[in-house]
Amino acid sequence: MRRAHIVRASFVLDAGLFAGLLLAGWHWLPSLVLSEAVLWLVRLIWVNPAMLGFVLRRLAHMIPILLAVIAIGFFLIYLAPGDIFSSMAVNPDIRPEDLETFRKNFGLTDPWYVQFFKYLWNALHGDFGFSQLYKAPVFVLVSQRALNTLLLTLVSLLMAWGFSIPAGILAATHQYRWQDGGISVFAFFGLSIPNFFLAFLLLYIVSVTGNWLPMGGMYSIDVNSMSAIERFVDLVRHLIIPVFVIATSITAGLTRIMRASMLEIMGQQYIMTARAKGLKESVVVYKHALRNAVNPMITILGLQLGRIMGGAALIESVTAWPGLGKLILAALLSQDLYLVVGSLVYGVVLLVIGNLIADILLAITDPRVRVG
Repeated sequence: MRRAHIVRASFVLDAGLFAGLLLAGWHWLPSLVLSEAVLWLVRLIWVNPAMLGFVLRRLAHMIPILLAVIAIGFFLIYLAPGDIFSSMAVNPDIRPEDLETFRKNFGLTDPWYVQFFKYLWNALHGDFGFSQLYKAPVFVLVSQRALNTLLLTLVSLLMAWGFSIPAGILAATHQYRWQDGGISVFAFFGLSIPNFFLAFLLLYIVSVTGNWLPMGGMYSIDVNSMSAIERFVDLVRHLIIPVFVIATSITAGLTRIMRASMLEIMGQQYIMTARAKGLKESVVVYKHALRNAVNPMITILGLQLGRIMGGAALIESVTAWPGLGKLILAALLSQDLYLVVGSLVYGVVLLVIGNLIADILLAITDPRVRVG
C-alpha cells in the first residue's frame, strides 16, 4: 500500500515538474526528458538503491570529463592560427585597431587557460558565451539545433536496431545459406560505401526520377500552412534520406556483431540443453539465445551515439538538415570559439549519458551483471 502511494506521488511530481518547465519557456521534449530523468532517480531510492548509487557515481564522473573536453577545446582553438575576426582583416573599412579592440572585448587575447576559467565561471552563471558567427547566444543556438540532431540520431538508431537484430538472427540461424549470404552482402556494402557518397547518390537518384522526396532541409517552405498531420508527414519525408544514409553504416556493423554473437551463443551448452528438453526452436532462439546475444550491442550503444554525432555533421551539410553537426562544422571553419566549445559540451554529455543508459540496460538484461 505504501509503495502504491509512493508511485502515485512520484507521477504527480513528474507531471508538476513537466508543467513547470513548460511554463518556464522550455521546449516540450527537453522538459519531458529532464522531468523523467529526475523522477526516475527519485524512484530508484525505493526500487534499487544500488542502481541509484551507480547512476550518481557515473554522473559525478561526467564532471571531470566535461572539464577536460572544454580545456582541450580552448587549447586547440588557441593553437590554430587566426580567430573569428581574422576574416574581417581583408575589409578595408575596418581598421586593425578596431579588430584588436574586438579581440580584447571578447577575451581572445588572453592565454587559453585564462579563457577556460572565465568560461567556466560564466557557465556556472548561465552564460555560455556569444556566437559572433550567428550573432546569438550559444545556449540558444545549441539547444535549437540539438533537438534536430537528437531527432535524427534517435530515428537512425531505431531503424538500425530494428533491422540489425532480426537480420543478425536470420543470418546466424541460416548460416552459409542464401539468407546469410544476402545479409552479408548488404553488411559489406554498408561498411564500404562512404556516407557522403551515398547521400549524394540518393539525392541524384531522387532528382532524376521526379523529385518524389525532398532534396534537403527539415520542412517544406509552406509548412506554416499545413495541418499537424501534414506537418508530421512532411517531417517524415525529409527524414528518409538522412536517416537511411546514417542508419545504413550503423546497421551494417550491428548486423555483423549480432550474427557473430548469435553464432557463439547458439553453440553454448545451455542452448543444447534447452533443445534436448524438447523446447521449440523459436523459444530457444528468442527466449534463451537472444537475451545474451544482444549484450554486445547494448555495450556499444553509448559509443554509437558519439559515432552518429561525428558522422552526422557531413550528412547534415549534404542534406541541408538544420542540426548540430552542421552548426559545429560552420563553427570550426570560422573559429567561433564559444560555439565550438558549447557544441563539444553537448556531444560529450550525449556520449556519457548514452554509455550510462547502456550500462543500465546491460544490468537489466544480463543477470550476471551486478551493480553495487
